[in-house]
Amino acid sequence: MAEGRLVIGTKMYSSWSLRGWLAVRLAALDVTEVVIPLAGGATEAVKQATPAGMVPYLEHRGCRVWESLAIVEYCAELVPGLWPADRAARAQARSIAAEMHAGFRGLRMAMPMSILNRFPGQGRTPEALADIARIEAIWREALLDSGGPFLFGEKFGAVDAMFAPVACRFLTWEPELSETSRAYVQAVRAHPLMRRWYDEAAAEPAAWRLPKYEQAPSA
Repeated sequence: MAEGRLVIGTKMYSSWSLRGWLAVRLAALDVTEVVIPLAGGATEAVKQATPAGMVPYLEHRGCRVWESLAIVEYCAELVPGLWPADRAARAQARSIAAEMHAGFRGLRMAMPMSILNRFPGQGRTPEALADIARIEAIWREALLDSGGPFLFGEKFGAVDAMFAPVACRFLTWEPELSETSRAYVQAVRAHPLMRRWYDEAAAEPAAWRLPKYEQAPSA
């Protein structure tokens, strides 16, 4: 019998769900997965299923956890190796994970997650490009210090889970990136859990597709 449940949104589009889902899978929590189709915002079904009316939402062994970063931290309490072992590296990882959680609205708005589509060259607003420059600087520093292929070394961890939807966006929208960033995006995409997420997104019912995310915005 499962020890709880994880409520997430459509895998094609739900960037926050991906973050929580990755943390839960990395921690190997025994939970039932509940996918609720999204409609470009909080639906009545999501409001009824989660305390904050948003996804992801985790119930596990009597604990109720919402917000992606809180789910990441909960999973890391059970599996501390999700964060770097070194204290200074762990502080850096938590800082950039929190920055990801709180910021980069320009990128989110101009280049929404739509993982099976390709819109090369689109969405390059000044705000999105400024966010991309900051993200690349974060990645460059972490990868230089750790040696990669993931942000803090050989292991895909909590901070990579927080940035995974950015990698998805970059694959869809194809902004100009440095060689270092492109290599990191490919490493994230090749991770077994990411391959699983993409495969399961492709298997979602066609009725779950949202036209607003199935085409690039008009010029």
